Amino acid sequence: MANTILTPDEIADAAIATLYENAVMAGLVSRDYDDDFANRVGDTITIREPATFVANDFDRSSPGITIQDATEGSQTVTLDKFKDVSFAVTAEELTLEIRDFAEQLLTPAMEALWQQIDVDLLALRGDVVNAVGNSTDDSNSKYSWDDGRVLIDAGRVLNKAKVPVSNRRAVVGPIATAGWLGTNLFHEADKRGDTVGLTEAELGRKFGHDNYMDQHVDDLNGTVAADEEVGVAFHRDAFTLVTRQLSLPRGAQNAAVRNYKGFGLRVVYDYDTDKKQDVVSIDCLYGTKTLDPDRAVLIKPADAA
Repeated sequence: MANTILTPDEIADAAIATLYENAVMAGLVSRDYDDDFANRVGDTITIREPATFVANDFDRSSPGITIQDATEGSQTVTLDKFKDVSFAVTAEELTLEIRDFAEQLLTPAMEALWQQIDVDLLALRGDVVNAVGNSTDDSNSKYSWDDGRVLIDAGRVLNKAKVPVSNRRAVVGPIATAGWLGTNLFHEADKRGDTVGLTEAELGRKFGHDNYMDQHVDDLNGTVAADEEVGVAFHRDAFTLVTRQLSLPRGAQNAAVRNYKGFGLRVVYDYDTDKKQDVVSIDCLYGTKTLDPDRAVLIKPADAA
């Protein structure tokens, strides 16, 4: 047992690392890394969109080059999700080494948080209209939703919408994953990814998509039977996740905030006099939004119409 009690800074460092390394959907969508000030529920963040240009014919004699305005677009995202994970610890538990504390308490707490972020991002599928894998939605569909080759159809839909071929991803649930892995297409898939969560969830790159399994892919707005699921193929910029770290609370001395690659967390621990126990409270403020539904396509089972 360690001789020193863990500080909020140590807990915050471990918490932000655990959250960042294990998130799945959060690592696949567009992220906003600006540090503009906003740290209250309901605050609105403006995120920039890349400028667009056209390729003009060049005539050296006249008129020469055409100067185009490099005007960026923008959208707003409301920070309307304020999630908290709080738990009581004994004085003995607070003297644990950071590895033991993380394994016993912090990792499960952060798992609850990143799972909620996954659920909120997957809920954005409700904005997507295009679908493949279901002949009633697309008469040109050649492959069923649980056949990995359905990604060919998904790519066709995205190509027709002139979606960039880079940064395309597909996320499906356990049922479709089992079907996909039952073919030779995915047996030799290399494991790639920047974080633990993405690496373990990755099925490999096939048919122009980086493919992932997410256990939170289930039904879509309650329209699909409980044993079925709706996956989604999308470009990174179809959806976005924006987080901001909250301010340190006034009057709380044992508190710390961390912001890492767009993930913001606040850690506060205090003493509960009534129950004579310490309480560790970790919270996160974020918002999710569909930026362009045409940059995504649902992968739907036949009964999902």
